[in-house]
Order: sequence, then C-alpha cells, then structure tokens
Amino acid sequence: MYKVAVMGDRDSIYGFAAVGLTPFFVNDGDDVGTLLKTIVESNEYAILYITEKAAANIEKEIKYYSNRRLPSIILIPGISGNTGRGIKAVKESVERAVGSDIIFGD
Repeated sequence: MYKVAVMGDRDSIYGFAAVGLTPFFVNDGDDVGTLLKTIVESNEYAILYITEKAAANIEKEIKYYSNRRLPSIILIPGISGNTGRGIKAVKESVERAVGSDIIFGD
C-alpha cells in the first residue's frame, strides 16, 4: 500500500502527521532536491505534497519527476501564504489531461 508524504517547513506541515501523512521537514538551506529524489525513488508514496516555498528552488526537479506515474506531486501553500504556483501547476495538469483549460476566472 502506498503512503502520502508532505514536505515543507515544520510550521506549515506538522499537523499533517496527525492525519496519517508522512512529514519531511525542510529548512532554508537544506538540499530539497536531494530529499525529493530520495522520496520519489523510494517508490513508497503515491502522493507528495510540497509547500510552495520548499518547491521554489527545485522547479526543474519537480518538472522532471512529474512525468513519472508515481508519486503525484502537488504544490500547496504554506504558513507564509499562497503564491499561486500551486493552482498554476494544477491548471497545467488539467490542461495536459483534458487538452484544454477548464478552470476559469484567472
């Protein structure tokens, strides 16, 4: 059975453990790209939520791993707020899946 992981700063993700997600805490300066690779290549996770802040410097790696079947990588806002990158990534995924933009009101 696959698990669900969440990666980001402690303040943003500590509550996810209470609902059964596996937290991966990252701090400024941590090698987030290496942690992403470790999580993806473990083949243990079906979904990986990453805070927008943690994902800010690893966009290239996220794009690379997003072409894999698992895990689904989903950007979420953190405690510092929503940058809009998460909804943009979801919109792009929907466009790829259905062939057109079905989300209105940008």
